Amino acid sequence: MTAATTLDRSNVTSLYQQIATRLREEAINGAYGATGRLPSEAQLCARFGVSRVTVRQALDRLEEEGTVERKQGKGTYVAGKRVRHGLDALRSFHDSLVLQGLEPEMRVLSLERVDVPGHLRQRFVDADGGCVLLRRLHLVDGRPIALGASYLPRAIANLAPDVVARQPNYALLGAIDGNGVAHADIAIRARAADRDVARILEIKAGSPLLVMTRTSSFPNGDCCDFSTFQICPERYEFFASCTFRLGA
Repeated sequence: MTAATTLDRSNVTSLYQQIATRLREEAINGAYGATGRLPSEAQLCARFGVSRVTVRQALDRLEEEGTVERKQGKGTYVAGKRVRHGLDALRSFHDSLVLQGLEPEMRVLSLERVDVPGHLRQRFVDADGGCVLLRRLHLVDGRPIALGASYLPRAIANLAPDVVARQPNYALLGAIDGNGVAHADIAIRARAADRDVARILEIKAGSPLLVMTRTSSFPNGDCCDFSTFQICPERYEFFASCTFRLGA
């Protein structure tokens, strides 16, 4: 994608239209990988040997026709490019992104000791001692994609801050319990973003969100993770593969 591309300057077709045609073909053919992010305007100028004005004309054309979407301060992306989260295997939200060749980022927003929520007290690990509430922002290619809030065993607070910042929940749980997570129940629903969530996810208040609630347990049945992920749906989808069973 960084090699120079020669345009036909004697062609009656304008330079920006030639660029738009080339970028459109690349977008359709999946040339921009899992993130769907196009090169920067400066990179496109260098590649095609044209001015920034010409590149912007090409991107304007692609945006008008719905091929790409431009996010101020974030870049240009193939419209409708989605991150896919398979539900056919038990893995962390973060690992689901990594498996697609992405380089997701997690930002810790807060980590505080709290009481175990009432509906979990009967089964949460060491519930009498309380738990920790970990809130993290998940980003892909610098763009917020989900806000996570997780109730986890209080022993998580004893881990080094850099470990909590870098490791997904299931890795953190494995660090405090050698057996790790054995089971999880997952529910998905829709919700409108309130003002606080909208501000963090950089979307408009009232925008629709996918909300995934996950309750995870250790092998002995103790609940060790109750997480809620509020997800931007325009770039994210869940899928599952099912086998037909007669009489089921």
